[in-house]
Amino acid sequence: MSVKQNTLKTWIKSGSPWIWMNAGAVSIAIIMTLGLLTVIAVRGLGHFWPADIVEADYQVPGQDTKVIAGEVVQVEEIPRARLAASGLPVAAEGGEFMTRELFKVGNRDLYGADFTWVVGEWLSNLRTPQALTAFERREWGNFYGYLVNVKEAGQLVAEGDASWAALQQRLQRVEDLHGQIVRLEKKDIGRINAGLERVRLQTRKLELQGTLDAVAQADLDAERAIWDAEYKVLENQLGALYQAFNRDSITVRTTEGREVELSLGKVVRAYRPNAMSTLDKLGFYGGKLWEFVSDDPREANTEGGIFPAIFGTVMMTLIMAVIVTPFGVVAAIYLREYAKQGPLTRVIRIAVNNLAGVPAIVYGVFGLGFFVYLLGGSLDRLFFPESAPAPTFGTPGLLWASLTLAILAVPVVIVATEEGLARIPRALREGSLALGATKIETLWRVVLPMASPAMMTGLILAVARAAGEVAPLMLVGVVKLAPSLPLDGNYPYLHLDQKIMHLGFHIYDVGFQSPNVEAARPLVYATALLLVLVIALLNLSAVYLRNQLREKYKALDH
Repeated sequence: MSVKQNTLKTWIKSGSPWIWMNAGAVSIAIIMTLGLLTVIAVRGLGHFWPADIVEADYQVPGQDTKVIAGEVVQVEEIPRARLAASGLPVAAEGGEFMTRELFKVGNRDLYGADFTWVVGEWLSNLRTPQALTAFERREWGNFYGYLVNVKEAGQLVAEGDASWAALQQRLQRVEDLHGQIVRLEKKDIGRINAGLERVRLQTRKLELQGTLDAVAQADLDAERAIWDAEYKVLENQLGALYQAFNRDSITVRTTEGREVELSLGKVVRAYRPNAMSTLDKLGFYGGKLWEFVSDDPREANTEGGIFPAIFGTVMMTLIMAVIVTPFGVVAAIYLREYAKQGPLTRVIRIAVNNLAGVPAIVYGVFGLGFFVYLLGGSLDRLFFPESAPAPTFGTPGLLWASLTLAILAVPVVIVATEEGLARIPRALREGSLALGATKIETLWRVVLPMASPAMMTGLILAVARAAGEVAPLMLVGVVKLAPSLPLDGNYPYLHLDQKIMHLGFHIYDVGFQSPNVEAARPLVYATALLLVLVIALLNLSAVYLRNQLREKYKALDH
C-alpha cells in the first residue's frame, strides 16, 4: 500500500497530472470550437440546398381535408398534452408524444405567413410531384405551385409542357434587364445625382461668401443644364427598361386550385427541386452560395446576399488597422524608449492595460459624443457650411466607426509592441550607437525592424477584437441597410462620411429584428460563419506577414 502511495506522490510531484489536465482542457476547447463551427456551418449552409417540395393531404379531426405543399424545415416530437393545450382537437388516447412538422409553405401574399406548423399524424398521401415549382420572388418570399402558362404583354405565348422552356428563356431576359437597370440607377444616375449635388453645394457656398455674381450663376446654370439633359436621356432609357422588365407574366396554380398571375419582373428564379438530379442540385447550390456573398440583400435582409455587409466589415477593419498601427507603435516607442521610467510611466501603463477591459459600448458612447458631435460638427462648421443644416461629417459614418474601433484596439497594439521592444537585447542598441548611428537611426533601422513581428501580433489581436464588435458600431456609423458602397466612381471615390453595413450588426438585425423569424434563422448561422471566415482571413494575412518578418530578422535575434 505504501509503495502505491509513494508512486502516486512521485507521479504528482513530477507534474504529469498538470500536463494531462492542460492537454485535456485544450482538447475540450478545440472540440467545442470545432463543434460550434460545424453546427453553424450545417445549419447555415444547408439553407441554400434546394430541398424537395412535399405535397400532402392534411386533415384536422372534424374538418375537411385540404392539400398543402412546401418544404419540410423541422420535425420534432411534442407531448400530446401540450398539443391539446394549444387548442388542437387531439384525441386523449394514443402515445405520449406526437410529431410536429414545420412546413415552409410560401405564398405569403395568399396565406399571410411563409411557415406553418402541422401535426405529422394528420398528414397522408405524401408525394413529390416533379411539376411542382418554386418561384423565388424579389418580394413576398417563395411562391409554390404549378406553372399554367406564360404571357407576353397579356397575350398567351406558351402553356402546358411548353411553358417551362418559355419561362426559363424569359427569366434570363428579365435577369439581364435587371442588371442593366441596377447599373443605370447605381452608376450612371448616381453619377448625375452626385454632380447635381456638387453644383447645389457650390451655389450655396458662393452665396454664403457673397461672391455669387451673374457670371458665376450662369456657369453653374450651364453645368446644371448639362446634368439635367443627361438625366433626361437616362430617365427615358430607364422607363423603357422598366416597361420591358414588367412585360411578361405567368399564371401559377396553387395546390388548392387557385390561379394567380405573377409578373416575371418580380421573379428571381424558378426551379423544380423534385425533378432535379444531384448534379443539378449541386449547381443550384453553388449559384445560391455565390449570390449570398455577392448580391445585395432584399426582403428585410432575409433574402438575397450580404455583399455590402462584407465590404463594410472589411473596409472598416482595414481603415482601423491603418489608423491604430502608427498610433499604437508611436505610443509604445515613447513609453519604452524615451519616457523616464518612474511612477507616472507606471500609472500610464496601468491605464493602458485597464483600457483593454473597458466595455465596448462605452467606446461607442465616446465615439458618438467626441468624434461625431464634437469633431464632426466642428468640421461641418469650418469646411462644409454650405451643406447646413444637413450634416456631412457631423453624423455617424465609416470614418467615425473606424476611429472608434481604433481607440478600442489601440491598448492591445501598445502592449504587444512594448513587449516586443523589451525583448530586443540592449547590446544591439549599444552596438549600433557605437558604430556612429544616432538614436533615431538605431530605432528606425535596428529596433523597429526586429520588433515588427510583435507589432503584427498586436495588429492581429486588434483585428480579432475589433472586427467582431457590434455594440459601439450601432452608435457611430453602422445601419440596417446601406446597399450603396462607400467606394465608387464618384469624387472623392472613398466616402468616409457614408454609413455602412456590418456582418456583426447584420446578424443582430436578422436574428432579433426580423419580422420573419423562421426565414431569418438560417441566415443568422450563415452570416455568423461568414463573419468567422472573414476575421480568420484577415488574421491569417497578418500572421503570414508576421512570419515573413520573423524569418527575415531571425538572424539578428541571435
